[in-house]
Amino acid sequence: MRRGARLGTGLAIGGSTAVVELAFSLLAGTALLLVRAWPRGRRAVMRPVTAGARRLVDLERHRLRTMLGERVSASYEPTKALWYLATRWALGLFGVVVLLAAVVGVGYGTLFVYAWAITDLKNPDELALGTFGGLFLLFLTSLAFFEIAALEGKLARYFLGPSQQAELERRIEQLAVSRAGVVDLVHDERRRIERDLHDGVQQGLVALGMLLGRARRSSDARHADELLRQAHEQAGHVLNELREVAWRVYPTVLDEAGFRAALETVAERSSVPVKLRCRLASEPPKAAATVAYFVVSESVTNAVKHSGATSIDVRVDEDTRTLRIRVTDDGKGGADSSGSGLFGLARRVEALDGILRVDSPPGGPTTITAEIPCE
Repeated sequence: MRRGARLGTGLAIGGSTAVVELAFSLLAGTALLLVRAWPRGRRAVMRPVTAGARRLVDLERHRLRTMLGERVSASYEPTKALWYLATRWALGLFGVVVLLAAVVGVGYGTLFVYAWAITDLKNPDELALGTFGGLFLLFLTSLAFFEIAALEGKLARYFLGPSQQAELERRIEQLAVSRAGVVDLVHDERRRIERDLHDGVQQGLVALGMLLGRARRSSDARHADELLRQAHEQAGHVLNELREVAWRVYPTVLDEAGFRAALETVAERSSVPVKLRCRLASEPPKAAATVAYFVVSESVTNAVKHSGATSIDVRVDEDTRTLRIRVTDDGKGGADSSGSGLFGLARRVEALDGILRVDSPPGGPTTITAEIPCE
């Protein structure tokens, strides 16, 4: 239902842009036809025409991505953009026709609700037939919504790219790069775990052993009791540090209670107030949920440690087949996206064909956004 409403909105917007594209195609075609035999004039006309075509195509790319869930390449030839606009307007207007047919189907499909108020119900058979016809028309138009959305994507990819061969080559190159990045990330994680164990847990265990040894050798009972009390406290500190290390490796709550509960745990463990807004209709796939968790966890940790923030805002929602994360803090800004923490996050996200952006001007605020496919 939600996706159908989004598609309907996308087709309605596409119909309005189709009118603009039709007018632009007629004006551009006429202008180019008038200067066809004049090379100098053709070059002068092509500049504003291609600039206008790029603006319209970028608008269509944004509509296809946000409303119809179709991603189209940003690298395309100007002539291809003109051909795309010259052909897309017909499909856009057809989408409006289907949308109007859906409105008619809703009107007739719900006729039994309000017919008694506008007419005399002398023939119930006609009312039943009209209602059935309206519901059938609504069913057909709902199927047409998805078909037109698919055609919109195919038409855009045909003219603007990427082609199937180019997409496969890009995918192979991206997989090679992401594979190397994941291998480096694994090595970095191992080094970080080793450092945490050596600098934290191991030092704590050494101190614990020394306290127990002193207590064992002490001949003063009161002094020995004091050393055992200190050893007990030290054991608690070591356990807490060990839990922190285990939590940073992988949070078990993600498997036990789900993605939302894991994010709530991150917010609860933070020393800076975290406002969490998680709007998900269902549990995301395990791989996407794990990467999204680490994006939120690492972003909150960086804000607490380095930004001097007093509040952190975390928003998580889903858009068709994409999980969107946005973490904002009111700290001093200036975060380095090439640092080990954020660079490692970017590698995690790119391994799932996602995108990570860091916006952190000096003086703040810092905003980290991630888009992770859920396919």
